Amino acid sequence: MKISLQSSPDSGISLFVLVDVAQPVPASLSDQIPGLERIVRQAVFKADFNDGLQLYSEQGLCNLLGLGKIDELTPQKLAKIAQTIVSVTQKKYQNIDVDISALPEQFHYSFGLYLAQAAYQYHAFKSEKKEALLSQVQLIASNSTLDADQLAFLNAVISGQNFARDLGNCPPNICAPEYLADQALELAKQYPDLLKVTVLEEPQIAELGMNAFLAVAQGSARPGRIITLEYCSDLQQAPVVLVGKGVTFDSGGISLKPAAAMDEMKYDMCGAASVLGTIRALCEAKLPIHVVGAIASVENMPSGKATRPGDIVTTMSGQTVEILNTDAEGRLVLCDTLTYIQRFNPELVIDIATLTGACVVALGKVLSGLFSSDEVLAQEIMDAGQQSMDRVWRMPVMEDYQELLDSPFADIANIGGPHGGSITAACFLQRFTREYRWAHLDIAGTAWLSGPNKGATGRPVPLLMQLLKNRVKV
Repeated sequence: MKISLQSSPDSGISLFVLVDVAQPVPASLSDQIPGLERIVRQAVFKADFNDGLQLYSEQGLCNLLGLGKIDELTPQKLAKIAQTIVSVTQKKYQNIDVDISALPEQFHYSFGLYLAQAAYQYHAFKSEKKEALLSQVQLIASNSTLDADQLAFLNAVISGQNFARDLGNCPPNICAPEYLADQALELAKQYPDLLKVTVLEEPQIAELGMNAFLAVAQGSARPGRIITLEYCSDLQQAPVVLVGKGVTFDSGGISLKPAAAMDEMKYDMCGAASVLGTIRALCEAKLPIHVVGAIASVENMPSGKATRPGDIVTTMSGQTVEILNTDAEGRLVLCDTLTYIQRFNPELVIDIATLTGACVVALGKVLSGLFSSDEVLAQEIMDAGQQSMDRVWRMPVMEDYQELLDSPFADIANIGGPHGGSITAACFLQRFTREYRWAHLDIAGTAWLSGPNKGATGRPVPLLMQLLKNRVKV
């Protein structure tokens, strides 16, 4: 879907007009619909939140949609209004106008994003594809501060987030490590002047001593890949490095997961998907910033070759790890990748991973977990989360928790016991990031939805893009 903006509708009347309780009769329609005030009064329309009134005029159909009290608007409410508009129009119209003049300017960008998120559908494997018609939304507002550059950025974020959702929703018999590598290479073909992609296969990975990564990969018949995507490598600045966990299916390995909802473990590569989505969005937005995306992609399967609980491996950093639980595999593929990316001399590193069920227990499906001992970087990420409405909550990562990872046989164990699971996972990663500024995003609760609306969300692409935009050096 594309979002555009202009000051008045082409047809003279918008299909949807957002109104607030302070002015349930929009002035913009009073001259176009005779007796509008009387109609609104008789219909007892008060513009309460998500309350609707359908109007007919000589110029066509128009729907008033209530915002409620403006000072009580929240991201969740805006998202519901966007869902209402899309549900009514998606299968009927290709293009619609939405008058957002009553919406405060600070919400214009996020409302456009919510409309696109609500319109997303994934039908790649339906035998009878019922594609939605809706492909263009024109926002109408004479008072908007959104300019052409901001609209281009918004549409780039939409494209990147949809790409991440497509990858996350792709079935695991298709979306294996080699598939993610192919997707990265295809991006490089589309943007040859902006993007350079390198794919490491298992023999090269072994030569580098990435034995923690290989310990996870060895249980699968599908070889793992380390994929790097370097955006704007010609810029003379240290890069921001985004590291994504790309476990394309997580059975738990020998520490096998319960069968219930195991199909959702195809989403364990959503960190990698968000990196690919962000790189795609960067290529479309053409932000002048040096960024490297690094993807650690494996399939975690039980087999005669699979790693056993009790095995000890030597990581690329030289630290040894006792693997007590093979279902704590994300930190194993990430730790070697976090060592590998030191060769880029990063300005900062952010890893993105569906890492722990403990983070879902702590924060649910609303907020991603943020872990960093770097106060300035943590604040940057939190600010970008608020701006993009793709929010995070800061969790502790401190030395007090490190002793929970002690092993009597190796330098470190890959789990830290039953308490503070998301924190000890972050502390594990911290041991491999001492050489640079680092933050960890645990997106286990926010990367996908379960239930009747099951599907990948594409988070945190909006957050990452806002962070990078904020860091562009003018």
